[in-house]
Amino acid sequence: MAKRIMVQGTGSGVGKSVIVAALCRILTQEGYNAAPFKSQNMSLNSYATADGLEIGRAQAFQAFAARKEPTVEMNPILLKPTSDTGAQVIVRGKPIGNMTAKEYHDYKPRALNLIEDCFDKLDRENDVVVIEGAGSPAEVNLRENDIVNMSIAKLLNAPVVLVGDIDKGGVFAWVVGTLELLDEEERELVKAILINKFRGDIDILKPGLEFLEKRVNKPVIGVIPYFQDIWIQEEDSVSLSVAKGKTTVTSEEKAITIEVVQLPHIANFTDFDALEAEDDVSLRYVGSGEKLSEPDVIIIPGSKNTIGDLSYLENSGYASQIVDKARSGKCEVFGICGGYQMLCGYITDPEGVESKLGATEGLGLLPATTVFESHARKMTNQVRAMADLPFYRGEISGYEIHMGRTYFSDGKIKNAFRIFERSGEKVIGDGGGGGAAYGNVIGTYIHGIFDNDAFRRAFLDHVRVRKGMLPLRADETKTKSEDKNKSGIDWDAEYNKLADVVRSNVDMDKIYDIIFFSSSERYG
Repeated sequence: MAKRIMVQGTGSGVGKSVIVAALCRILTQEGYNAAPFKSQNMSLNSYATADGLEIGRAQAFQAFAARKEPTVEMNPILLKPTSDTGAQVIVRGKPIGNMTAKEYHDYKPRALNLIEDCFDKLDRENDVVVIEGAGSPAEVNLRENDIVNMSIAKLLNAPVVLVGDIDKGGVFAWVVGTLELLDEEERELVKAILINKFRGDIDILKPGLEFLEKRVNKPVIGVIPYFQDIWIQEEDSVSLSVAKGKTTVTSEEKAITIEVVQLPHIANFTDFDALEAEDDVSLRYVGSGEKLSEPDVIIIPGSKNTIGDLSYLENSGYASQIVDKARSGKCEVFGICGGYQMLCGYITDPEGVESKLGATEGLGLLPATTVFESHARKMTNQVRAMADLPFYRGEISGYEIHMGRTYFSDGKIKNAFRIFERSGEKVIGDGGGGGAAYGNVIGTYIHGIFDNDAFRRAFLDHVRVRKGMLPLRADETKTKSEDKNKSGIDWDAEYNKLADVVRSNVDMDKIYDIIFFSSSERYG
């Protein structure tokens, strides 16, 4: 049986996912076989496993930190919001339908057995399982049917480290209040406090830490500084409202400007991390109330509610701006997944598979129609494809996570991404399922397409040439990390940097004490 430790937070966005990833890497560096686990995740950033199942992107990120291939057991339940009160519910990597908040609340008690089954597999195969909670354990209205915080800690006999975000302000009240709202058994499971995202002089903070330790009778085992020089794959779109932890560089200092439309239901925005890492690229997310400028590239990203987000584009004025800029020929327009579907002439969803709005006209930039059908399974696959574009002809890889099928309605549209392998199985006659190109408009269902170095550089050089600039030679192409892997970012080095920061600012001896002397086996 594996030892375990659980990371819970005083609220959402305090850094739980990042701390779990750091602990996974540290334990792996120390020679332990470690794995992440989150019983229930709510996120529009997801990942297709090698066997064609869907999990939260954060758990994939954590698995890679542990030098493991992501599996569905690491995230048994994934919720993908489709509205303010509803979500698609994905269980063991497959969608079981859309539920309202009330329907899912009633469903949750039935999920405990499958959660325990998934954990048992990780338990058998690893030395340590690092468990992540969600939101706050002190949401008293959710306690009765909790399946992700203290109920999981009690079920798995997992000692808890409580993380608070000092950058948001009020961290002492947040920690004290959280513990006050727990019952005695739950408070006993909390073994230590960890302060995250600190800016300033630690000596000024020390009196507050001493007060906190006396007030809650729990040790503060570390203060992690706010960092901006480590690449982290974010879990939630809330991170896009801040600087994403990366340095902002003005477009005047860059050769290529890219603007990503921040949709209300934006999904898998990690697709653009590799672009953002390029030295000649200035990339920004354009949110509600902001205007598109005169970018070289406009990207419409993935969406969990394609028709709903298309209505947002129409109502906000972005739709007409995108169409005008595309037809002027002055910029490239690139749509991924839901963004690809929005580029089509029509989108129909007669059975309400993804939206209750039925059918609508798309942006009309690609002569194609997207149809959502209830009998068609959700496509969740790792894929390999052949790209056939004027600026790049060659193999690419990525993953697809989508409902709906897109059909070309004009022989002039180009089947630009022919998928020849899905989840390790050969595909015969893909029929254009990977994406299309029509002049300066490109769409694809393939997430992670810009993680392919050769394709990404070819696309950016195509933009440079169109602007009258020379393409960059390979030795001139520098990203945030000189030692690149396939995504243009040396993720292994970034995991190591993250581990170094946490190791240097946390009492790791106490972490090991919590893992190896506080966690107990359920069966004796």
